[in-house]
Amino acid sequence: MNISATILLAFGMSMDAFAVSISKGATLHKPKFSEALRTGLIFGAIEAITPLIGWGLGMLASQFVLEWSHWIAFILLVFLGGRMMIEGFRGNGGEDEEPQHRHGFWLLVTTAIATSLDAMAVGVGLAFLQVNIIATALAIGCATMIMSTLGMMVGRFIGPLLGKRAEILGGIVLIGIGAQILWAHFAG
Repeated sequence: MNISATILLAFGMSMDAFAVSISKGATLHKPKFSEALRTGLIFGAIEAITPLIGWGLGMLASQFVLEWSHWIAFILLVFLGGRMMIEGFRGNGGEDEEPQHRHGFWLLVTTAIATSLDAMAVGVGLAFLQVNIIATALAIGCATMIMSTLGMMVGRFIGPLLGKRAEILGGIVLIGIGAQILWAHFAG
């Protein structure tokens, strides 16, 4: 795989993390660049690790990974999206509510894993090609870090316009990404 194909793959893999990070940024109260970078680093690191895991699994048992990864991603994204929507509907927007300035580490890790399972499936496919998996995984991780950090900052400007509805919209985005992963699997 040449450098341009690797770059296209890397940024293609980062698009769902970008969409999710926009909604994550929109749900926070004026997130700082440091929070955006933290989110980008978490998403990027996990997105870099998952193709390596997929590559290793591809060497061992590619059929199982390809058979179940779409269901795992779908269930995780629907769970996280549903949770965000419930929080969005539950919030009353009152003054007693303290604005959230950062997302919990484990919430970000779980979301990053859910959005990076497609990268694991790509890693399985890369196991059958003559590819430098380390360089490819690093490219995917760097692209995801850049796009997630950018997405958080875009969300910073969208959040005040949407208010609590940003959390509901973010949940819908997560569920939509999960449904798209499932649809892409069944559509072939």
